[in-house]
Amino acid sequence: MVLGVRHMLQEAGEDTILVIPACCASVIQGVYPYTAFDVPVINTAFAAAASTASGVEMALRKRDEETNVIVLAGDGGTTDIGLASMSGAMERRHNFLYVLYDNEAYSNTGFQKSGRTPTGARTTTTPTGRKGESKNIDKIVEAHDPEYLATSTAGYVQDLRDKTAKGLEADGPAFMHMLTPCPPGWRFDNGQTVEVSKKAVSTGLWVLYEKERGGEIEVSRPSKRAFSDPDPVTDYIELQGRFSTANDVDVESLQEQAQRNIDEYSQYLEEEVTA
Repeated sequence: MVLGVRHMLQEAGEDTILVIPACCASVIQGVYPYTAFDVPVINTAFAAAASTASGVEMALRKRDEETNVIVLAGDGGTTDIGLASMSGAMERRHNFLYVLYDNEAYSNTGFQKSGRTPTGARTTTTPTGRKGESKNIDKIVEAHDPEYLATSTAGYVQDLRDKTAKGLEADGPAFMHMLTPCPPGWRFDNGQTVEVSKKAVSTGLWVLYEKERGGEIEVSRPSKRAFSDPDPVTDYIELQGRFSTANDVDVESLQEQAQRNIDEYSQYLEEEVTA
């Protein structure tokens, strides 16, 4: 998560306010008056990130200030506990960038299952592996017709930075879903973070794309390359100890999910990309 957030904030610059609910980022944030971030931070309740950001955005607008307002929230505080406040803020068309950094579990409190935990993944509340599929939060957000919607990962830094810039330039609600592998929770070595991120893309389990309001989905170059010759999902899950209890049915389900992703997003490709 830290790697992706570092590049996101470098792109956003110093004229930025972060709104952080209860999550891993709130630990990095630190205890007032000290923080690891170089920008102001507002820490808020688990379910209230988007509503807090709405108030901040309105106050800045009244003062004619163009400071970036960014929500930085995990998957638990977005897809589960904070979903209602995010939905309301987008429906009211508040102008801020909502960044969901997705480590696919409640990592800050011991790695419990969230709505984003993938099939077969072991957590403290799914000790034999998660049953069923994860929540498709991007489709839920897309239904709100935001000004900008994108997916990203720290494995592809320039793609992440470019999408951060576009999200901040949007005149209205913007949403970026950033896959952030969690070494202790996913059970892999810190040095493999970029490799795991890229392998999620090369298998088709994670599709990089963006969509502006009123436009079509544009698949990003790394996913375009992956679609032509995807890696098997076993290349991805074998890097992670959290899939140690996954059985053949789980693996088959993940492979089917990857193929559905490739089939769905391939319709938006204009030309084959091989290099």
